[in-house]
Amino acid sequence: MPIPSSRPTEPADAGALTGMTVLDLTQVMAGPFCTMVLADLGADVIKVENPNDGDQTRRSWGTTGKGQDSRAFLSLNRNKRSVTLDLKTREGIDTFHKLVRTADVVVENWRPGVAKRLGLDFETLIAINPRLVVASISGFGQTGPYANRPGYDLIAQAMAGVMSITGEPGGRPVKSGLPVADLGAGLFCAVGILAAWNSSKETGQGQYIETSLFESTLAFSVWESTEFWTTGSAPVALGSANRMSAPYQALATQDGFITIGANNERLWQRLCTVVGLEHLLVDPRFSDNPGRMANRAALVAELEARFAEKTTTDWVDTLLAAGVPAGPIQNYQQVLEDDPHVKERDMIKFVEHPVEGQVAVLNSPLRLSRTPPSIRRHPPLLGEHNEEVLGS
Repeated sequence: MPIPSSRPTEPADAGALTGMTVLDLTQVMAGPFCTMVLADLGADVIKVENPNDGDQTRRSWGTTGKGQDSRAFLSLNRNKRSVTLDLKTREGIDTFHKLVRTADVVVENWRPGVAKRLGLDFETLIAINPRLVVASISGFGQTGPYANRPGYDLIAQAMAGVMSITGEPGGRPVKSGLPVADLGAGLFCAVGILAAWNSSKETGQGQYIETSLFESTLAFSVWESTEFWTTGSAPVALGSANRMSAPYQALATQDGFITIGANNERLWQRLCTVVGLEHLLVDPRFSDNPGRMANRAALVAELEARFAEKTTTDWVDTLLAAGVPAGPIQNYQQVLEDDPHVKERDMIKFVEHPVEGQVAVLNSPLRLSRTPPSIRRHPPLLGEHNEEVLGS
């Protein structure tokens, strides 16, 4: 049997990360999102899956189309090759170790201790390939009193403070509508991998990276931590309002809602003038940003009484023409089907899948002038690339 190689057997488009080979042991969201970012930029990502059912999201998450793989799986695993290895067997571990010899990066998102138990920990893998970058994503990190707790986006949001400041004032705790803990951990891990890979190319020495859902979520709490350290009081939910300036939030109109961003004195004055509320400029309650924040409820009442006179579209057009930042609140049907900017910026792509046919996916938001991200491969079938990668 030939020695397995993690290097691709076919040329890929010249992306910024062409030449990087990633062995992806992750599943569900945080890890697959991380490796998808790398794959879009040209890395050869080999998704190593359990031969029985593969990534959890293949079968048990959300809706499916014509085949067995869920739409959740399809949305996170483009540009990857899939091989199946039973990592609970000696043969599976030995084969993976052989792949490590020619790889650049290994990413896993098991609970702390699982990699060590399987013989796939950093110390074991770096002995096989001294320039290897090994990255771990977990719920709470590899150390600390929470290390062995299950890692879920909802729980990370709750424990990192996000749910305490999300939703309307006085309401029940609300999680962010987007899985910010999962996606944040994936993005932070991708940044760490790029830094470590660059160092490895310069020095020939690999290193270990770890991040967690909890810490990544906490790291996003820039304004909230600042408020606490400044005032000594825990931040509270403000609805759509901003905790550093006012008015900067959603306001009701005649037929819906509008968002406005008058977050400095120039824009505040311009807003009052264009909507015909010049008297607010001489109201002592609103004379400066601290005053507007302290009297936010009264300010909102004044603004919404005026905004109720016209539609959202009318106000957006009026405010933008006057140089005041504003926009409508759109649902995802409006964003994905109707928004002309989404179309012009090419944010929706279609991938030809061997079972599903054409599958819509979100494009990478990155724009690189010389080595742009690309979508080169459909989300793989389970074990689709066994022969190609393993050589038997």
